[in-house]
Amino acid sequence: MAVVEPVASGRPALREVIGASPADRRVVVVLLTAAVALTINNFAADDPAWLVSALDAVGADGLARRLHASVTTSASAARNDLTFWAVVQITSYVVPAALVVRFVLRERLADHGVRVRGSIRYAAPYAALYACALPAIAFASTTAEFQERYPFLPFAEGESWRPLLGWWALYALQFCALEFFFRGFIVHGLAPRLGTLSVFVMVVPYNMLHYGKPMLEAVAAIVGAIVLGVLALRSRSIWWGAALHICVALTMDILSLSHRGLLT
Repeated sequence: MAVVEPVASGRPALREVIGASPADRRVVVVLLTAAVALTINNFAADDPAWLVSALDAVGADGLARRLHASVTTSASAARNDLTFWAVVQITSYVVPAALVVRFVLRERLADHGVRVRGSIRYAAPYAALYACALPAIAFASTTAEFQERYPFLPFAEGESWRPLLGWWALYALQFCALEFFFRGFIVHGLAPRLGTLSVFVMVVPYNMLHYGKPMLEAVAAIVGAIVLGVLALRSRSIWWGAALHICVALTMDILSLSHRGLLT
């Protein structure tokens, strides 16, 4: 009986893919960094129990107890819990990506969207996006579900505005970090190899952040990610995208407070 020789699949070995060219190695580095950062973001931000355990493990039990109390029994537990969430979000979005840009890719952060020069002429498209979003936000703000959800930090009549203003500042930094990670690091990190396709690679993990939210919001995130990604690639800047996110979030909170009669 004749022996049939196996047909080569034509698929490159992993070492050939990773070592094919500097451009391909760049893609591997960016995507692996993104995967690690998003894993930290997902598992570390919502519950500080891991940090409490880590502090206990290194003998800092007093600090561990204070941290645990600050997010459970403290009068400021809600604010402290949100602060912890925001700090982990900012750290996971910025630190791994920035270290890779500086010490692995050996590039400037300005090459990954952290630049202002030349971006002013792109203000109009972002203003148009805000104008388009405003009617939908205004309509949604009239619903009870919206007013119960926003702002994230509970706020009642007669309370000091200082904690809410502090939360808004931290929330704004979180949006800057998010834009740097998705529209800066991922899009600009992949663009030398993938060009505009880097935008669509970014859309997938960005859309997944919106799982668990209403379906329409998740669908809108796909469209928004594409538009913001293309604009960031053209302008080579993330700052207008961050400003748009901040303005939308602030508008949502203010409308919610207004409908509840807390701005009078």
